[in-house]
Amino acid sequence: MRRSAPVRFGVLTRRGRSAPPLHGEALAPGLRVGLFGGSFDPPHEGHLHAARVAKRRLGLDRVWWLVSPQNPLKNRTAGDFLRRFEGVRSLARDPGMVVTDIEVRLGARLTADVIEALVRRYPQVDFVWIMGADNLKSFHRWTRWRDILRTVPVAVVARPQDPIRARLSLTARAFSYARCNDNRAGALMARGAPGWTYLVEPLHKESSSRLRGEA
Repeated sequence: MRRSAPVRFGVLTRRGRSAPPLHGEALAPGLRVGLFGGSFDPPHEGHLHAARVAKRRLGLDRVWWLVSPQNPLKNRTAGDFLRRFEGVRSLARDPGMVVTDIEVRLGARLTADVIEALVRRYPQVDFVWIMGADNLKSFHRWTRWRDILRTVPVAVVARPQDPIRARLSLTARAFSYARCNDNRAGALMARGAPGWTYLVEPLHKESSSRLRGEA
């Protein structure tokens, strides 16, 4: 079967044009890539902590920070996209961290659609979805959340916001059979979907809402 060439995505400029692709966006077969999505409004050290934990514990080659134009579950309108995008680029400077506007370029609003597009374009790349435990509590409200868990494995990084409720959430209970123990998290990628793990690490208390003065 003939393989299609990797798709290279350019980054948006303030004039809406596509600039050359960012270093790290072209993916080779066999890479392990974490997808870390969010509005990052604003980005903070707690986000970086989660990305670092997932990269180290899962043995990832790269972590893609997917800066979202707007979280569809939040009533609050996200701040200026380019400001948030540049803020993430200033924060995520570790080797293997790639900040991308792929959601904008795909014209996709939903996480399930973004994941589906990436898996289709890069069938030989191993993807994993990364999120904080605070998101696990409400994950069942995400559109096609079951499809996400059946398409890519999911790594949940412990957060100080009510971690017990996160581990007892509807999602955690519905997919309890697919949970990979924390001490075997390195096997999550080989296990594939459906599969998820709850990574227990020293907690980082920073949050975007607190920085915005909402908490």
